[in-house]
Amino acid sequence: MALKNKPTNSPAKNELAITRILNASRELVWEVWTNPEHIAKWWGPNGFTNTIHNMDVKPGGEMNFIMHGPDGTDYPNKIVFNKLVKPELIAYSHVNAPKFDTTVTFKKYGDKTKVKIVMVFNSAKDYDVAVNIHGAKEGLIQHIGRLKNFVEKMNAK
Repeated sequence: MALKNKPTNSPAKNELAITRILNASRELVWEVWTNPEHIAKWWGPNGFTNTIHNMDVKPGGEMNFIMHGPDGTDYPNKIVFNKLVKPELIAYSHVNAPKFDTTVTFKKYGDKTKVKIVMVFNSAKDYDVAVNIHGAKEGLIQHIGRLKNFVEKMNAK
């Protein structure tokens, strides 16, 4: 079965999903998703940097951060963590517009990790804003690409 290399959307036009195999242990991949020092270095599309204001990785905990675009635009973000199963699953809600829920699963794949990200937007309108204004499809590809590069460099050390 071939892995998806591009985000796909459901017939309802409110979902994006992507799957990648990372050359790193599930525990290391979990660490780079749950440690603010790591998140700040890889989160978001190419060219973006991040300022993490707080990151409380527990159910009900929040992550407040600003993504700084390559053009100088700042994008404030707030995430609320809904469910965490170490080192298997992170589920969170992006609570400012565009609103969406994300589930990230981490599965052992031999000595590698299979990561799947599924984003479900609250409405077709939020999906359209994310995809057509913010470039979410390409952004998701770049986001997981940055994660892959970051974690594989860490793994090589």
